[in-house]
Amino acid sequence: KDTLIVWSEAENYDLALSFQEKAGCDEIWEKICQVQGKDPSVDITQDLVDESEEERFDDMSSPGLELPSCELSRLEEIAELVASSLPSPLRREKLALALENEGYIKKLLEIFHVCEDLENIEGLHHLYEIIKGIFLLNRTALFEVMFSEECIMDVIGCLEYDPSLSQSRKHREFLTKTAKFKEVIPISDPELKQKIHQTYRVQYIQDMVLPTPSVFEENMLSTLHSFIFFNKVEIVGMLQEDEKFLTDLFAQLTDEATDEEKRQELVNFLKEFCAFSQTLQPQNRDAFFKTLSNMGILPALEVILGMDDAQVRSAATDIFSYLVEYNPSMVREFVMQEAQQNDDDILLINLIIEHMICDTDPELGGAVLLMGLLRTLVDPENMLATANKTEKTEFLGFFYKHCMHVLTAPLLANTTEDKPSKDDFQTAQLLALILELLTFCVEHHTYHIKNYIINKDILRRVLVLMASKHAFLALCALRFKRKIIGLKDEFYNRYIMKSFLFEPVVKAFLNNGSRYNLMNSAIIEMFEFIRVEDIKSLTAHVIENYWKALEDVDYVQTFKGLKLRFEQQRERQDNPKLDSMRSILRNHRYRRDARTLEDEEEMWFNTDEDDMEDGEAVVPPSDKPKNDEDIMDPISKFMERKKLKESEEKEVLLKTNLSGRQSPSFKLSFSSGTKSNLTSQSSASNLPGSPGSPGSPGSPGSPGSVSKSTSQMAAITTK
Repeated sequence: KDTLIVWSEAENYDLALSFQEKAGCDEIWEKICQVQGKDPSVDITQDLVDESEEERFDDMSSPGLELPSCELSRLEEIAELVASSLPSPLRREKLALALENEGYIKKLLEIFHVCEDLENIEGLHHLYEIIKGIFLLNRTALFEVMFSEECIMDVIGCLEYDPSLSQSRKHREFLTKTAKFKEVIPISDPELKQKIHQTYRVQYIQDMVLPTPSVFEENMLSTLHSFIFFNKVEIVGMLQEDEKFLTDLFAQLTDEATDEEKRQELVNFLKEFCAFSQTLQPQNRDAFFKTLSNMGILPALEVILGMDDAQVRSAATDIFSYLVEYNPSMVREFVMQEAQQNDDDILLINLIIEHMICDTDPELGGAVLLMGLLRTLVDPENMLATANKTEKTEFLGFFYKHCMHVLTAPLLANTTEDKPSKDDFQTAQLLALILELLTFCVEHHTYHIKNYIINKDILRRVLVLMASKHAFLALCALRFKRKIIGLKDEFYNRYIMKSFLFEPVVKAFLNNGSRYNLMNSAIIEMFEFIRVEDIKSLTAHVIENYWKALEDVDYVQTFKGLKLRFEQQRERQDNPKLDSMRSILRNHRYRRDARTLEDEEEMWFNTDEDDMEDGEAVVPPSDKPKNDEDIMDPISKFMERKKLKESEEKEVLLKTNLSGRQSPSFKLSFSSGTKSNLTSQSSASNLPGSPGSPGSPGSPGSPGSVSKSTSQMAAITTK
């Protein structure tokens, strides 16, 4: 075939020679045809009716494949025969059959004992090569002989004498003296016991005794993998059927009288048992986890996770991960049922969150695993929706009521001031993990997380982390805010404006100075998104409050573009007739967007559409809002609809309205005739918008400044 010569040997064994030039290929092809006595002008020289596979096999029965008699003096000859047979599939087949039929392996192992007694190292080296070659024949029938109770230790003995090593390895000594078989619960079935021993030893041969297979030998050990695989399946099946065994296991696990060492062994056994189950077929795995569930594995895990022993908890976490990956719905159902009887702090999910928060590993390896499991549990994508109930509504309602406060506790504890109270690497990593999960919730949980963020003022606390010395944590906080802005939800927008939540971002931007790094790009991208998507309320808010700080940034056109949007918006407000056509189109677009909301959200938010003038800015940029309660009104309605308790609601309004955040600390205040002050941090003093530059009128300042700022706005805009 042009630059290829292709041929077959035995079944499913194709070989090819590939040439760079056609000329070279033709030259070799002619030589092959000359030897075969065929015509080189014919493309396919194989005569299809030439001979059957059996006849070819018989032709191979040359004296080279008749096994020499099994004697000490002929070991070298046997080793050479095995080595020469491995490259050809036909010869391998023939050799394997001869070894099977003549009981040859047992004879070889008898010679092994003789060689060891005589300390005949040369003979032992030959036996190593022979036995290793027999492994590479890849035959189940041969493995069954080699791994039988009477032969397996001798086979391991042969493999101790690797000619490439100066000293023999002591594998048998390890298996008989060091490796101890622990029966955490007595196993009554002798066949099962034997199977466990055999599997352990074969696994040991595969992992420790046989040298790492080369690329060419990789496929030659596939039957060995299969042998171990099917043994594990059998072991899991036999244990699963032994009800007394499993009942005893769970009884001892949860019994307070069980001593710590014993419990550790029991948990490790269960972990290994679950690891074995990964080899099962889907329907068998279903039955396996159903059995464990009926035995009460989840309540047992809950008991274990509440214990002091770190190793036991770590093993229990691994078992929990098998359960979550297999069937998150089963775990969710259990957690919701137990919530009816138990306090919040001993719920299984809360125990998991606590272990995540208290992970002592400096790299937080365990916490990362647990965060992944939590994400799986709160992911609506894998939640079931049956005819009579939706798991999503039920579980998320439960999670936000009973668990969310545990998850956010480290975040809230660390952000009570203007900067993080603890800013070491481990704390920063943990907070970054928590923020990652919260960002995931913002994207997937709609009104549950919205209620939580606005209710608990979470975004303001998260943005405190923008002042962290760890850039990755500051970026996590920014990403969280960016995800919220990306939703283009007016409830979130009002909350952001009400609490002046662009302030920490602008501060971070100014503190970053002229450095061109990820922080700089991420902040600019956020403002660019607001400009491109034309989010009117946020555009007006940013320009009115932070324009002075941002107006000199000219290496990107983002801020000037925002200002332009803002001015066009003002013109349209002043002359509504000019842009009637555009507003009609916009109204249509707005309605269409609203329709894509989830059904349940539409019920929630429909009545508030009157409050927003079809996508126009909620806070008119030129006017000071009438009062804070007016802005918060839709939010409080939103709370009522969620049927919050009255006391909680008052607390929310007090927090949001009266917490002294009515005017930004980073604000360009106007006082009659004096220059304004920009109270940003000192590092921004030599940057554009530093103290001493003219103030920005129209910033919602203290109640006394309403008329002044409004009257001066028109003049400055015109100028």
